[in-house]
Amino acid sequence: MALDFLLPTLGSAGDVIPVVCLGRGLVKRGHAATVIANEEFEERVQAAGLDFVPMGTRDEAQKLFADPRLWDANKGFACIAERVIGPNVRRLYEVIAARRNENTIVAASPVCFGARISQDKLGVPIATVHVQPSLLRSLRDSGRLGRMPMGPEVPRFLKAGLMALLDKYLIDKKLGPPVNSLRSELGLAPVAGLFRSYLHSPQLVLGLFPEWFAAPQPDWPPNVHLTGFVMDESQSVPLTPEVDDFLASGPVVLFTAGSEAKLDAFFRESVKVTWLAGVKALFVAKHRTPVFGQLPAHVRHEAWVPFPSVLPRCAAVVHHGGVGTFAHAVRAGIPQFVVPHAHDQPDHALRVERLGLGRSLYPQKYRAAPAATILQELIESTAMRQRCREYGARIDGAAALEKACSLLESLGRA
Repeated sequence: MALDFLLPTLGSAGDVIPVVCLGRGLVKRGHAATVIANEEFEERVQAAGLDFVPMGTRDEAQKLFADPRLWDANKGFACIAERVIGPNVRRLYEVIAARRNENTIVAASPVCFGARISQDKLGVPIATVHVQPSLLRSLRDSGRLGRMPMGPEVPRFLKAGLMALLDKYLIDKKLGPPVNSLRSELGLAPVAGLFRSYLHSPQLVLGLFPEWFAAPQPDWPPNVHLTGFVMDESQSVPLTPEVDDFLASGPVVLFTAGSEAKLDAFFRESVKVTWLAGVKALFVAKHRTPVFGQLPAHVRHEAWVPFPSVLPRCAAVVHHGGVGTFAHAVRAGIPQFVVPHAHDQPDHALRVERLGLGRSLYPQKYRAAPAATILQELIESTAMRQRCREYGARIDGAAALEKACSLLESLGRA
């Protein structure tokens, strides 16, 4: 039976790309798939052959990415709650209510609360799709919560107390009003503990990452299934002659702060790092900052490059800690140097170090001399490169996509 999948997601390209991959996999199996995201991503989604419904305007996205709070470790959540999550609760519910039919399945990112409300009110089958593990809480091992350690070494009562305080005085305070206002209009009882339990569908929760990246915890929801990293396995995009020649002259280290970050300080310091480490550098950033107007000859800037084609030819990657960049770097078999700013990035930095795949420094400590020393050690370590290659062999994006699509289809069979 052909199913009609609605795939809502909130966030940047790192959140949208895995959803696009899911949609392509579902269409290949004979289903319909519609991505629901900010209109900033309309062209990208349609180029993949998928239907698209806008949720939020380009102007809203540009204001979000220009808000300095977004990259602040202490203010980032409030920024996203106010500018992204809250305003889209009602929008998403209305989209699902208008488009649903008897064959509709919704696979939504965890902060798409309009989807959970449609499940409660309309009975629409819902799967919660986690691109990264940071919102799968555990009192045993939650890695890092922001920059706060939440691993097995921290007593359970401290972790429980901290999560309860965050729920009451930050998360529910910011998001409770838009969620419960709509629920009240629809005749539904109010909910609390939005990040504690409500964000997870009781029917199906997918983690689009492997167990070796984040091991399942005994207090995760019982219906969590990990698939592995869902990645675009299509042919690598050919490189421009200029980028190809630059990589051939190596060794080259790729530096990126994410698809939307405008972190001039990171790239300015990175120029100094390349001098001290004696490497050439490829800076990848969508938005130009002042430093890009005065780069030395051994540093090249590109707005975008295809990671599957470029990373295997790099000596290492210095990045922000996005899960997509992490997965591509692992598959390329190269060491990683993570400079995490906010959100899930510190948790990913911790997991890179736990796995022995690289090192990390917070931005305040990312200075030329110590960073260059770390980068040199990563590049020169034969053991590090061997370990990276071993983990790279574990990634199978095609198999992960097949597993994820099969699990989503199971909601239709149910």
